[in-house]
Amino acid sequence: MKALTQYGRQAEKHWREHCPNLVRELEAKGQLHAMLLEAEEKTKDEMIDLTQQFRKQGLTAQQAHDRAWEMVRESYILLPAEES
Repeated sequence: MKALTQYGRQAEKHWREHCPNLVRELEAKGQLHAMLLEAEEKTKDEMIDLTQQFRKQGLTAQQAHDRAWEMVRESYILLPAEES
């Protein structure tokens, strides 16, 4: 089983705290780890693309990274909290 990177670990922590029903469902289907890997892969890919675009616009590497993270993080890692 492939180890999770920082993005995958962050997603798992967030999902377990804010999306417990999703986590239970994915665990029951044996799909949690695969979904975490997919979330981190999509995040990484979009981060690379956006960071390159922002660098071309003249931002520093740190500025480009920070802006890309702000745009991508809620798509795959920091999912909205489930309704109680």
